[in-house]
Amino acid sequence: MLIVTRMFSFNRVLCFGSIIVPQSTSSLSVCHFSAFHYLTSRKRNSPYSSVDSERYSSLIKSVMSFKVSPQTPETLQEEDDHIYGSVVKSPSRTEKRGPKTLHPFFNSEKSLEAHEPEAGPPVRVLLPVNRGQGRSFVPSVTRILQQTLSPEQIFYLERWKRRMIAELGEEGFKEYTQNIFRQGKLFHSALEDIFKSGGTWKTRDPSETPDYPPEVQGYIQSISHILEDVSAVRAAESTVQHGSLNYLGIVDCVARYRGVLCVIDWKTSEKPKPLLSNTYDNPVQVAAYAGALNSDDNYKYQVENGLIVVAYKDGSPAHAHQLSSEMMSEYWKTWLMRLEDYKRQRLSS
Repeated sequence: MLIVTRMFSFNRVLCFGSIIVPQSTSSLSVCHFSAFHYLTSRKRNSPYSSVDSERYSSLIKSVMSFKVSPQTPETLQEEDDHIYGSVVKSPSRTEKRGPKTLHPFFNSEKSLEAHEPEAGPPVRVLLPVNRGQGRSFVPSVTRILQQTLSPEQIFYLERWKRRMIAELGEEGFKEYTQNIFRQGKLFHSALEDIFKSGGTWKTRDPSETPDYPPEVQGYIQSISHILEDVSAVRAAESTVQHGSLNYLGIVDCVARYRGVLCVIDWKTSEKPKPLLSNTYDNPVQVAAYAGALNSDDNYKYQVENGLIVVAYKDGSPAHAHQLSSEMMSEYWKTWLMRLEDYKRQRLSS
């Protein structure tokens, strides 16, 4: 049995044969250890000793504080990143993908210059009555995006749904989603009434402002500063259809925002979305609507810019995310890839 009595103070370490043990800041005068006893009776560390309890505690508090506030895939992923750190993907596996066929975003038979008068009530093209009958079915933008979610997006959405059901119950979750849908519908109806009334939000008479349903009053207050910069509304809740690519959608609004003609998408949220990246697939949706409008003969003009407005129920100022023509072009390519994925799924089913 080897007894070690030598101690090195250099670099504050103790050396036992081939074992180096860090030395604490307090000095030791004599050290008598059996190397055999040290190796055979070393105390096992608890598997929880490395857990950052403070970090874990803050996470639990943040999750429990959400209550019935909806979570989106990107916020759920942020929670995972908070626990495990961000996922590092291998550069060698990252491939820049593009659409197999790059359909033009603009219609060569139309001019970008305005040919329709900007005065008068906004146009509203109704959804085709025979849609869904036999071979005449044309998928919507929303349907295509929903059915081409990535595995990661599906995972986070399913996890959010399970969490909400666990908290609210099956019936409670059903009622919650119905209320969200109803509020969104009332909000869009109120906007349509505002645009049909003519004039601008700045020139309106406050005494003639209609009483909006209680569910949407906060949303209207939230977007009031955005509406001041909206003018020359050309279309509201109007159907657009891309003939050659065979899809359609209902565009919320086509109007000028700060002088620039845009496809405007109005969204509601219970959580702040100050960044464009917080809006999930909305930019792709706006690009799809714009591409369809540019192709549709019901509209004699084209649009190359977009705007996403996120309104909040508590009345806090809405966030406006502008999409330049360059950004719309990139999101159009993403849309074409999603459309190709959808068609491939249909063929294989």
